[in-house]
Amino acid sequence: MIASVDILLDYLRQLANLCRKEFLAVLKDPANRVILVVPVILQSLLFGYGANFDLTNVPYAVLDQSRGEQSARLLARLDGTGVFHRVATLQSPDQIAGAIDSGRALLVLQFAADFETRLGAGGAAPLQVVLDGRNSTTAGNAAAQVRAVVADFNAALPAAARPAVTVQARAWFNPNLETRWNIMPGLIASLSMIQVMMLAALSVAREREQGTFDLLLVTPATPGQIMIGKALPAIAIGLLQSLLVVLIARWWFGVPMAGNALALGAGLLMFTLAIVGFGLSISALSDNMQQAMLYTFVLLVPLVLLSGLATPVRNMPEGFQIATYANPLRFAIDLVRRVYLEGATLGQVWHDFVPFVCLAALTLPLAAWLFRNRLV
Repeated sequence: MIASVDILLDYLRQLANLCRKEFLAVLKDPANRVILVVPVILQSLLFGYGANFDLTNVPYAVLDQSRGEQSARLLARLDGTGVFHRVATLQSPDQIAGAIDSGRALLVLQFAADFETRLGAGGAAPLQVVLDGRNSTTAGNAAAQVRAVVADFNAALPAAARPAVTVQARAWFNPNLETRWNIMPGLIASLSMIQVMMLAALSVAREREQGTFDLLLVTPATPGQIMIGKALPAIAIGLLQSLLVVLIARWWFGVPMAGNALALGAGLLMFTLAIVGFGLSISALSDNMQQAMLYTFVLLVPLVLLSGLATPVRNMPEGFQIATYANPLRFAIDLVRRVYLEGATLGQVWHDFVPFVCLAALTLPLAAWLFRNRLV
């Protein structure tokens, strides 16, 4: 009996020593201590503030052809919610497309010329709501809130005036507000970004860990050539993965593509260049594959969360909205959705290329500088 207890205690002692060794190995490196604590705090804050499915800011435009008292009262109810904010007052139906296509307004309310007359006669007065269906979740929530406000407005009318306002909703670019039409175009950029960044980040770190990195130093290749040689395969793989997602979205899930494939390809190429710059910078900073993977995952979570893939950027706090301007995925998702669902041309999405060019011009030279200073 005593011998069995001694064996058990000896086993537990050895196990405790092994656990202590692992804890010391993990916590000995100051960089590891930071990675274990800081990302948890930052990601908790990001999810708390950024992952907000509540619609708190709905920019809308109005085309009021009746110009009556009842339409003004209904609009006052909308504005009084604190959720709806009028950004434009339109003068003709031709301006509706511009307000929606540009993303300036999430929805447009159109009051017909006989809106006031129909209400006064106790009939049904239709209110047309034109929604931006490129983000189906946001559009659906906005339509539901409009219906709730209209229901309150109808309840306040005299009984003789009922039935009153009826909402006729129409979603552009996604008529049935299918979530798949929103998610799949966003994944074209998101999934390729994850793979490209991981491939680029591991490229140099893998060779350092395997001991083959020194062989590159004795070749005639310059640091710039080494960087380009590692960037091009990642770019090609990223574009092929994007093409694969496009084919799945189009032919498997049946999400129709309204835009031009060349415009989509040009946007994804510039986006991939910016992402490769991020990945190569991480790779040049990392001493091994473990560090590269940790740095990549720490960076990926904020990039995806602050991209507008699942939750609209306009719902985030103002500071986070400003931070998204440094996130290439935000502009890639906007470009892909506009080209794929809306059929936008290069001339209509040129502003999305600006962040790609700026980030590529910043990260690629940074990666080259890190290569020159860490290859020796």
